[in-house]
Amino acid sequence: MALDTLTAALRLEACGYFGAGLRSSNILPMQSANLIVKPLVVEAKANTRTESDKILNRRRNKKFNGTALKPRLSVFCSNKQLYAMLVDDQNKKCLFYGSTLQKSIRSNTACTTIEAAERVGEELIKACVDLNINEISFYDRNGLARGERMRAFEIAIAHHGFLPR
Repeated sequence: MALDTLTAALRLEACGYFGAGLRSSNILPMQSANLIVKPLVVEAKANTRTESDKILNRRRNKKFNGTALKPRLSVFCSNKQLYAMLVDDQNKKCLFYGSTLQKSIRSNTACTTIEAAERVGEELIKACVDLNINEISFYDRNGLARGERMRAFEIAIAHHGFLPR
């Protein structure tokens, strides 16, 4: 029944171009059947589980602060060198600083940066013995991966008991 009324309403008379013979009284208003409503999808900017290592390191630094007896060990490893610091965050002091660029660590003989990184670890242990430091509060790698120089440094300080083997 509804189909008959619809075809009667849309009946066209064959005269002229552009439907000049259409009767306007028989045309019903058409409903928009082509309109497709898409659901609203909200997406997050980034996956929180895949945050960068630098951002995670900044968040950890808020939690772990060094003291005079339990300082924070901060290590930075650039493309060519390694830098290590014992930091007392409460008094805002650097208790020890060592890098592979120091002449005292490089000595007179030519050595690779990996050997120099081991010597930085040994110098750090000597400084800890002098300052009566038995443990560190946090080993801060600054979000960097463990390369050859970093591993050599870690082996040297792990023998002293700062890091688990």
